[in-house]
Amino acid sequence: MTLETKKSKFVELGKFLGQFRSFEHPIKDTVEGNALFFDECLSLIALSQSHNGWYTPEQVCFAFQSWSKALTKKNLDQWLSKYEFTEKHPKTIALILAGNIPLVGFHDFLSVLISGHRVMVKTSSSDQYLLPFLAKYLLHIAPEFNDKITFVEGKLENFDAVIATGSNNTARYFDYYFKDKPSIIRKNRNSVAILTGQETREQLEALGEDIFRYFGLGCRNVSKLFVPKNYVFDAFFEAIFKYKDVIEYEKYANNYDYNKAVFLMSNFKLLDNGFLTIKEDFGYSSPISSTFYEYYDDLNEVTRRLEEDNEKIQCIVSNNLTPNSILFGMTQTPELWDYADNIDTISFLLTIK
Repeated sequence: MTLETKKSKFVELGKFLGQFRSFEHPIKDTVEGNALFFDECLSLIALSQSHNGWYTPEQVCFAFQSWSKALTKKNLDQWLSKYEFTEKHPKTIALILAGNIPLVGFHDFLSVLISGHRVMVKTSSSDQYLLPFLAKYLLHIAPEFNDKITFVEGKLENFDAVIATGSNNTARYFDYYFKDKPSIIRKNRNSVAILTGQETREQLEALGEDIFRYFGLGCRNVSKLFVPKNYVFDAFFEAIFKYKDVIEYEKYANNYDYNKAVFLMSNFKLLDNGFLTIKEDFGYSSPISSTFYEYYDDLNEVTRRLEEDNEKIQCIVSNNLTPNSILFGMTQTPELWDYADNIDTISFLLTIK
């Protein structure tokens, strides 16, 4: 299958996903495979929360829309234009996927197939259904992928390279277990926002999206705020009030109650609006329903700190205060060329011999 043909098939997948803007009001456009897969996809969205309590229909539809917007011919052309694709003997690439947010491993899945290799997928127990369904749809519209996609439940065997995502603890295990294979091993990372006090209400509302999307479970969710000395949080709390309904979700509410209680019993000073606690803390990884903050005197010091902690940081949100800053509200809609951990997956895949 040529590269252009593969791109066209993923564009079709993007069109299919684009129909599910919401669970209650999907739009049935003229898309290849709808007769077989449209209703099944609706059922999958409806059942996702029973498989994983964090995967509400709204969050799954948001993930579908994000990928639909990414999988256009223009985006695929722009993403892949800088690489040189040559015919080579395909290798088997094992993927060990996380399950913290819906379809978190799809970019790796896409990258392996686009680069001409075979993909062997071990899904997370927290996300066992979404990617296999998309693979089934892809095989329907592109049977040429039939010998290129395998899902495994047990031990991974007979593979040539691996891309694995996990915690810092599991990463140490992966590093040892796959030491003889070409690999990308991803660890814990967090995202931060740098505020100056000059942000507009619209920007602070958008920051709420960066904090609350997927209930804060993703590495691209903002979990830490850098704010100037004597920063007043009133405008921040007012702007994020639109996200108050997050407390209606039982799993989030349980985390809010538990983490708030732990903080208070430890005599930590908190600011609280009824659905989010914020705590002054030097760390980056705040618990669900909480965001850390840290005061600064000098923006240059913040920049140097983040450069030193580069391996801990996924995204930096700001009003163009640092190189490669992401605009407010955009952390959960990355472009195809926005690689996790800043590791170029396609370059890695094209160099496997």
